[in-house]
Order: sequence, then structure tokens, then C-alpha cells
Amino acid sequence: MNKVKIAVLCSGGGTNLQAILDAQAAGNLPDGEVTLVIADSKEAYAVERAKHFGAETAVFDKREYPRAEREGAILASLKAHGAELVVLAGFLTVLSADFVKEYEGCILNIHPALLPAFGGKGMYGLHVHEAVLARGVKVTGATVHFVTEECDGGPILAQKAVEVREGDTPEGLQQRVMREAEWVIYPAAIQQVCKKMRGESR
Repeated sequence: MNKVKIAVLCSGGGTNLQAILDAQAAGNLPDGEVTLVIADSKEAYAVERAKHFGAETAVFDKREYPRAEREGAILASLKAHGAELVVLAGFLTVLSADFVKEYEGCILNIHPALLPAFGGKGMYGLHVHEAVLARGVKVTGATVHFVTEECDGGPILAQKAVEVREGDTPEGLQQRVMREAEWVIYPAAIQQVCKKMRGESR
């Protein structure tokens, strides 16, 4: 059976990428396969994770490519590799409307909060967890959603709640949200989408 070709876009350490690769290695992603990992930084450790796993990699560094040119190069790489599903895993560039249209309905992202709360411009990485703690909410979590032109505004595919504890720091909360929510629901949601895509292509 042909598997959905997945391309993962990263900017940093690639912890969510690792969770996806681990799920694939464990047989928990039977309808999809990570065939390409693209980073927008030469320092992104995600590239090393991908190489160790045997996936092809490409780097289009932010410092060397103006934004439009970088996006064009990424798109060309996706097309050349036959990518069918684009997965954002800590990818810190907001994609343009033109890019999103090219892969409409086939781009996934994970956000480290329960959208629509704590989403939108500037809400990424530790900033999200700082905002959660500043607001004093008792529950946070992670959200897998389809990417649209609206930042963090696409249809929600999966969510998982994580308790906010007394004395939590942004860093500690970030780690717990990753372990308890992100690394659990992202691979499962990707498999769900791949299974649906395979069913539609039969």
C-alpha cells in the first residue's frame, strides 16, 4: 500500500519531529511516512534527527534567503519530493496565503495551548506558557489544527488538556505539555489524516 508522503518543517530542536519519527518506527503511523524534513536554520537539531532516521533533509537558512525566496525554495522542494502532507513542527515562520493555497487542507500544525486561547501573532514557544501562567488559568494543553491563512485559526483536529500546577514555571510547563499532550496527539492526528487521505485516493 502506498503511504502518504509526509514533509516536516522545523526551525529548532525537533522534539515533535522525534515523536513523529518514533511513532513511525513503532508502527503507529501505518498510513504515512516521513520522507523529507526541511529546516529554516542551519543550527536546527531537527536535521540531525532526520538524518539519523534516514529521511532526506533540506535547509533554507533564514539568514541566506529572503522570506519570499525561502518560501519559494521550500515549496519547490516539497513538490520535487512529491510531498502530500506538510507537518509543521516548531516551524517559526508564518506561511503566506499563497503557500497555504498550494497545500490547502494538507498542512498541519501543533500549538502548545488549547486554541482559540493563547493563539495568534507572537504566541509561540515559551511565550505561550508565560501567557498561560500570567492569566492564571488552571488548564492548558495542546491543539492540532489545519493551517489556514489565519494564524492559529484553522479547523481543530485534536486537543489534549494538561493541568497547570502551583509553582509551575514556563519552562517546566512547556516540558509537561510536550510530554503529556504534544507528543501524544500529534502523531495520532497525523495518522488520522493520512488514513483519510489514503481512503480518498483509493
